[in-house]
Amino acid sequence: MERILKCLLVCTVLFSIGLPVKAEEQLNLSTLITAQNIKFENCTKVFNTDNVSLLYLTIAAINANRFTIDEIQSKSGYILFTAVNKQFLATITNVNTNQGMLKITPVDNNYFFQPGIILNIFKFIELNLTKKPEIIKWN
Repeated sequence: MERILKCLLVCTVLFSIGLPVKAEEQLNLSTLITAQNIKFENCTKVFNTDNVSLLYLTIAAINANRFTIDEIQSKSGYILFTAVNKQFLATITNVNTNQGMLKITPVDNNYFFQPGIILNIFKFIELNLTKKPEIIKWN
């Protein structure tokens, strides 16, 4: 099962980047799926969108990476999800009216995990920042 998830992470990275992988770049991709100590600074990113849109984009990113959403608290702006048998907490806060901050941290405070989990979510959000959520009215 873990091998399948690692393969899925690599495929997700390749798909989101959209470029063919050269032999010398394969080492960089392997670092995305190899568990390692992650700095706290790498778990936080500011995006040029409001916090409500960032919440929806984060939910979409977690879903697109086929991680399991365990709990969503939209009022407080957090999402609890599981990726590669490890729980993470995604917290969305306002920086100002035009910027929101996303922080993804492991629930157990053990920062030894695959960096691709966070990087794939950040990359998905960056690629979809222009796609705002819409209200669909049913007749």
